[in-house]
Amino acid sequence: MQKIERKHADAYFKARTTMIAIYLIIWAAVSYGVVFFAEPLSSFNVLGIPFHYYMGAQGAVITFIILLFVNAVVGDKIDKKYGFNPEFIEVTEEEKKVLDH
Repeated sequence: MQKIERKHADAYFKARTTMIAIYLIIWAAVSYGVVFFAEPLSSFNVLGIPFHYYMGAQGAVITFIILLFVNAVVGDKIDKKYGFNPEFIEVTEEEKKVLDH
């Protein structure tokens, strides 16, 4: 496997950690924000259902599934930006023996 510079690795992990923090903020807002503001959110409907109930029943799940796909796409872009593309990782003969068992 190729070695990477410390500065390069730090930038990569900073980008990945920043994205994880953003996903956690979105998760908290969708999960707990709707509960905290359920009464004011019940004043409007989505598909004939009060918004707070819709978010609890379906909206949160849909949001989490969308976050999974967004994480995959953004993660791949960050990996390629910093050179962590699995297609280009060189494997030594010794590592191949370990992988082959």
